[in-house]
Amino acid sequence: MEQLFTTLGATLAGISVAAGAFATHSLRERLSERMLDVFETGARYQMYHALALIIVGILLSRPETNQAWLNASGISFLIGIGLFSGSLYGLSLSGVKVLGAVAPLGGVGFIVGWACLAISATRNF
Repeated sequence: MEQLFTTLGATLAGISVAAGAFATHSLRERLSERMLDVFETGARYQMYHALALIIVGILLSRPETNQAWLNASGISFLIGIGLFSGSLYGLSLSGVKVLGAVAPLGGVGFIVGWACLAISATRNF
């Protein structure tokens, strides 16, 4: 899982940079300022949690780590990115308001991921 999380983290970080550039150069004239902010929030949180995935991958490479909690953390971060950032991208690009209701579920995924990472830290150090 360490290779998977590290690879996905790096890939998602790169996509986050591309999404931010896309917003700045292509969406600024097409979206309202509010929807541009929504899109950029999705990109920002994607970057934060892509970096967290890389950290999880690195920690998993240590032989003494509690793999179960770290795996749960990485999976939760992935779910959070998909639900939170994905719904914000969809909301801003489509205007479908119901997508805004999905974002809090992604936020829960992020919180669970950080909690699992914290639990792992208490078990490993």
